[in-house]
Amino acid sequence: MNPVGIVLVSHSAAVATAVAELARGLAGGAAEVPVAAAGGTADGGLGTSAELIARAAAEVDRGAGVAVLVDLGSAVLTVKALLADGDELPGSTRLVDAPLVEGAVAAVVAASAGADLAAVGAAATEAYDYRKA
Repeated sequence: MNPVGIVLVSHSAAVATAVAELARGLAGGAAEVPVAAAGGTADGGLGTSAELIARAAAEVDRGAGVAVLVDLGSAVLTVKALLADGDELPGSTRLVDAPLVEGAVAAVVAASAGADLAAVGAAATEAYDYRKA
């Protein structure tokens, strides 16, 4: 069975890459889970890029679905626009309402355990309830 793919979208390429590395590391490497960072703009600046997001989603799609986690405002809007357009992202792509860092870790752990797209999304969303104090 193929795992759910995960795309991490941030306004910063460095942040997206670091969160992907952290999530893989905390999930025991999760080498079988395809995770892609889609951070910043195509020219390396701060912002979001529909092209980078679409490329990352295609890269991680193994047929089990793609969960997309984002950081801030325009990242959300960019993913929603891509989903509304309907032809730039794999058909089983879902925007997950979750905190980027904690949600990414939970999503990668769930995907590495063989969870389907709905369960991966639910695990990431539950990260909102993690108490730190």
